[in-house]
Amino acid sequence: MDKVVIDNSKCVGCGKCVMDCVASSLYLDGKKAKFREGCIECGHCFAVCPTGAIDMPEYDTSESIPAVSMSEIDSDILLSAMKSRRTIRQYKNIPVEQEKIDKIIEAGRYAPTGANSQNVAFTVLGSKQAALEKECVKLFRTGVGIGSVFSKSLKNQNIDDNFFFKKAPLVIVVSAHNTVNGTLASAYMEIEANSLGLGVLYSGFFCGCTKLNPKIKAMLNLPKGHKAVTCMIIGYPDVEYKRSAPRKPHKTQTL
Repeated sequence: MDKVVIDNSKCVGCGKCVMDCVASSLYLDGKKAKFREGCIECGHCFAVCPTGAIDMPEYDTSESIPAVSMSEIDSDILLSAMKSRRTIRQYKNIPVEQEKIDKIIEAGRYAPTGANSQNVAFTVLGSKQAALEKECVKLFRTGVGIGSVFSKSLKNQNIDDNFFFKKAPLVIVVSAHNTVNGTLASAYMEIEANSLGLGVLYSGFFCGCTKLNPKIKAMLNLPKGHKAVTCMIIGYPDVEYKRSAPRKPHKTQTL
């Protein structure tokens, strides 16, 4: 099956799909767009075609929506919100609605991936959340300085039963073959979560546990070849910040 199918009756030969094809898999022939091998399934041709002449049979294109420009979001409000974002470690005892979980994961699904690999996966801990936290706490409590590989300040912290997930109602592990892809997806997900009134904590400690303890990694049952890139702890914040926190001056150079 061809990855891209072109309806000649709708194609007007504008060439927009050809110009925007990163893999040069499209070309004009007799004022009609034609498809050849090499497609990475990025969907640019589907999205850019002014007449809807292009279809991608292996995908559910019915979920496609009219394009919305990021410029429709007030840039000053967006930047202020980003500056005001804080890592949340105190959560209300309120479950996160399934509708909001679906939106957070959908945001991650649409994040960019290298070569359009789309190889990011999302694991909601759900019924295993308590058991996984118990294993991680056990690991950190075993031996003196077991957590020093993560943080010098850990020696001053009390590793209680809720040390990892902070009693939050939702934990999502983002995994991928590629760290950059998983990180980009996580950033998209955090912005969506924040817009839904939720707070997020990235637990590097938990991801570290998946590397130290094969049992913890096995409990996650990640797709083959995947590694835990981020662990997103999510819930309704039980703390309110009044102002943005200071930052060091940025380091920027123009070459």
